[in-house]
Formats: sequence, structure tokens, C-alpha cells
Amino acid sequence: MADDPQRNFRSAYYEKVGFRGVEEKKSLEILLKDNPLDVEKLSTFSQRFPLPSMYRIHVWKVLLGILPPHSDSHALVSRYRVEQFEDVSVALTAMRFVHGATQPTELYLRMYQLESRQLPRRSELRPPDDEDENFLAIARAMEEIADDQVDCYWLIRCFVNQFKLKFGDSIPHLPKSLEHFLSQEDGALLAHLKVSGALNSLPYCLWFRRCFAGCLPESSLQRVWDKVISGSCKILVFVAVEILLSYKIMLMGMSDLDGVSNFLSNMPQENTDAIVTKAIDLWHKYCGTPMHSV
Repeated sequence: MADDPQRNFRSAYYEKVGFRGVEEKKSLEILLKDNPLDVEKLSTFSQRFPLPSMYRIHVWKVLLGILPPHSDSHALVSRYRVEQFEDVSVALTAMRFVHGATQPTELYLRMYQLESRQLPRRSELRPPDDEDENFLAIARAMEEIADDQVDCYWLIRCFVNQFKLKFGDSIPHLPKSLEHFLSQEDGALLAHLKVSGALNSLPYCLWFRRCFAGCLPESSLQRVWDKVISGSCKILVFVAVEILLSYKIMLMGMSDLDGVSNFLSNMPQENTDAIVTKAIDLWHKYCGTPMHSV
């Protein structure tokens, strides 16, 4: 699509006066009028821009395959999703895995286990293992993002499945990617982390297997998940890099490995939006910006 000088002028003006997302919101609304929806264009849009909060859940549902591209089928498919949710919930109640006082996140876990044929026998129930804890962390975060219980379950279920399917083989290599990009941005900080042994004590599970669920507040986290859901796990590396850069002075003064891990696992929440913004800029710097046309 050829550049539109008038549109470019409007975009520059809106950004100058503080309404950076106005043109992007209009572009997304045009994409959402397509029938069928162009999933590739929606994915590219999500890679380039933060999704407006009013459309985020809907776009996530399309990108995760919860809703089909054909908008005419959305109402029918949504009813099927509700019915399946209710059927599985009733089955778990009948089997006495859940009851009226069960926390929603535990319900989601048991539903996921049942549907993926991983539900243990009641006599063999154990405390959650690492994989269960990763699921529960994502579930707790998604619960803060999605208001509707049915939407919440389907988003968790499909997010976890997509993440495992698309990125499962890549996750073990992300710490090395972190080391590489940190060397490009701040070799002195990387050297300190190596010499002190802290590089091996970073909360990689929290960052890369839980996608920062339980680390970043949901207002910042959902902007990271926009990128993960639309096809990039590399964004997780750049968020981690930017966290390390943001707390460089503090980290350079710390020698206690447990202290480093605990601090980064429970980092202050007040400047996370700035961290995520810088991380996205860094991601675009090294990985490029997807092209997009409407």
C-alpha cells in the first residue's frame, strides 16, 4: 500500500499531541470488519502495536483459534465454548475433583488436565508440580485480564497449548539469547552477572515458562502477551534484558545470589510500563518491525 501523506500527517499530529494510538485503533477496526478475518494481518498488527484494551480479548480469541476467522460463526462457536465449559465443569464436580468452593484457577487446571487426558486419579492427587504451577501462574494473571469465566478458561487453555506447541523447543535456548543480547547492550553488566554467578540464578522459569505471569502487573503483562500470542517468544528475552538494564546499579552492588533471584522475582511494580515499552523498542531494534497494510 502506497504511503498516504494525509494519513502520515495525521499520525504525526496525533502522536505529537499525545494520542499515539488513534490511527492504530482505526486501522484495527478496519481489520475487524473483514469477513473472514485476516488472521495474518491481525497477527502482524499485534506485533507492531499494543492492542486497544476494548479489542484485546476478541483479538486474542481469534489469534488463539478460540473463535474462527468467519465472523458469522462467532455467536454459534461462542455458545459451543460455553457448553463445553459447563459440561467439563459438571463432570469434574460429579467426579468430586471440584466443588462449590473450589478456586477458579484450580478449576481451570483440573479442566485442562481432564481435556488433555492428564487428570490423575483422586487417590493419587499430589501438590502441584512445576508444570502445574506454571499453568496456575498464567491462570491467575489471565483471571485479572479477562472478566468472563468461560473466556478466561479458553484463553488460558489455548495460550498454554499454543505456547508449548510453538515455542516448547525454543524455551531452553532463551537464556543463551538473553546472554547474547545483554552482551550487545551492556557488556559490563553481563560480565558482573557471570563473575558473581548470578547469571545462572536468574528467575528463568518465571520469565520464560510463565511468560512473566506473577512478575509483571497485568497492565504491563498484557502488552507482552500481545506479542507472544501473535507469534513471538523472543519478546520475553528483551523484557528480561530490559529488567536487568533497568536495575543495573542495584544488581552491580549485589553479591548474594538468592538476593538477586528474590529481588528479580518480586521486583517493584511502579515502572514496569516503561520497562515493557523499552523492551518492545529493543525487540524491534534487533528483530525488525513487521510490515503491515490495511
